[in-house]
Amino acid sequence: MKTPPAGARGRRPLRQHMLREASTRIVLALLRKQGPCSRADLVRYSGLTAPTVSSAVKHLQTMSLVEPLGLGSSSGGRPPHVIRFNSQFGYVIGMDIGTREVRAALADLEGNIIEERSTPTHYVTDPGSILLLVKKCIRTLTGRAGVSPERILRLTAAMPGITNARAGVVLTAPILKSGWHNVPFAAMLSDAIRIPVSIENDMNLSAVGEAWRGSAQGVRDFVFVTVATGIGAGIFLDGNVYRGHDWAAGEIAYLQVPGTDEAPLGIYRPGSLETVIGARAIERSWREGSNGSNGKGPAPRENLSVTQIFDLAVRGQAQAREILQRTARILAHAISDVCVILNVALVVVGGRVASHPAVFEETCHIIQRNEFYHPRVAQSSLGWRAPLLGAIRLALDCVEENLLVFPATTRQIPAEESTLRAQRRSAQRRLLVS
Repeated sequence: MKTPPAGARGRRPLRQHMLREASTRIVLALLRKQGPCSRADLVRYSGLTAPTVSSAVKHLQTMSLVEPLGLGSSSGGRPPHVIRFNSQFGYVIGMDIGTREVRAALADLEGNIIEERSTPTHYVTDPGSILLLVKKCIRTLTGRAGVSPERILRLTAAMPGITNARAGVVLTAPILKSGWHNVPFAAMLSDAIRIPVSIENDMNLSAVGEAWRGSAQGVRDFVFVTVATGIGAGIFLDGNVYRGHDWAAGEIAYLQVPGTDEAPLGIYRPGSLETVIGARAIERSWREGSNGSNGKGPAPRENLSVTQIFDLAVRGQAQAREILQRTARILAHAISDVCVILNVALVVVGGRVASHPAVFEETCHIIQRNEFYHPRVAQSSLGWRAPLLGAIRLALDCVEENLLVFPATTRQIPAEESTLRAQRRSAQRRLLVS
């Protein structure tokens, strides 16, 4: 018999290892998607052989990624043993960092939220202060939930600015005021809390949240638009976030609006769209209006919130009605402009301006006048939770890609707790490198 070449001998174990890893990933994905299954179910769903499935299940049990549920129901033979994915193998944290507060949520590996926390910033939003707030949030979340910080496998933070998600760098975040220019925030945060960290633009994560659990479920091409104090968009194309060449896709606040200042775009100045339909612009327009109320509401010079102004419009106050119609018209034109370029199937709108029922209804009416480029327009079903849920989803995706790089563990019993802690730390380091 001929002896195989040395190279061939080396390739065979490698190929076998890759096949084992691939089959194990398939079985794990099925357990996460289908829920509790027997081995026979996994064979039927996957198309893999019974010995391959058994080997994969044994490996996953060794890693504590699956757990037994006992015997299932029988259709005539011996009852099957049922297993499920161990969603409490570890946890993730999603965060939404804003000017007023830092919101945080702790979730298991199925995305079930275990605990939530909101910590006010008191408008002190430099990078160092935000780091301290994040650390405080994590201590509170894990303490309330009774979860060891060592079991947190990933933290994802939604940032209100242009963010290089690949490098983990906040390129600029004018709304957070001082200190946010080319800040390597992911690395800074990871060093501070000893947890793998990823960061992303908040509008992009809002789109991810809406695609996962909101108004855009099952839609592969859509745009999420928010109009509040600030204006922005998250673009979802072919099932993925589109970030643009310079990570600035979706900055629709800078759309050029007729009748506004035609100065060159400036990152530290409000965009043209914000100067006419941002919440502050609308409130200023109301304050600077005439003094006559015609007996239908407060005098226009009274300080009112944008919601109160639109509510007055619904009740027939003339100036408020004029402001509402102008807001809806400009928003409809902005959405139409986006659709002319992207031709998406759906536009999801959020924020206290665009989500007001009267503004939303008027905007949809104007868009539907178009002969074409009139997508379905829906209100966000997640509201302020959209970026937080998007952050959790992105954290889960990061963990899922790396679950099977975890070192094998034996059955978790108290005597082995220190070994398990060391293994989790090693796993976290490997996730961070990835």
